[in-house]
Amino acid sequence: MILGIGVDVVDIARFEASLERTPRLLERLFTETERPLPVHSLAARFAAKEAVAKALGAPKGLGHLEAEVRCDELGKPELHITGKAAEVAHGLGVKRWHVSLSHDAGVAVAYVIAEG
Repeated sequence: MILGIGVDVVDIARFEASLERTPRLLERLFTETERPLPVHSLAARFAAKEAVAKALGAPKGLGHLEAEVRCDELGKPELHITGKAAEVAHGLGVKRWHVSLSHDAGVAVAYVIAEG
């Protein structure tokens, strides 16, 4: 059963400008594993982090570092949730996450589904 759906869209050039203007933003938004990725991948991952919050009902107190996007051996993105996000997900009965990332024409998008 689907417990929550989230989607977010990020303008890649605007996102890149924010990262250049505020270098510490990289550390506040992304895990150590995510930081070395190219800006279009970071924008898609930021969209996924925002989509996770929406799928959980946008509870207060979630941190961007609590949602990490990793890729499996075939390149499929997977969500790893920790902290308050994991607590909220557990409370809602989330057993599995589905995530889809894409970027084209200067835009990155992410869809997240929380399944129970």
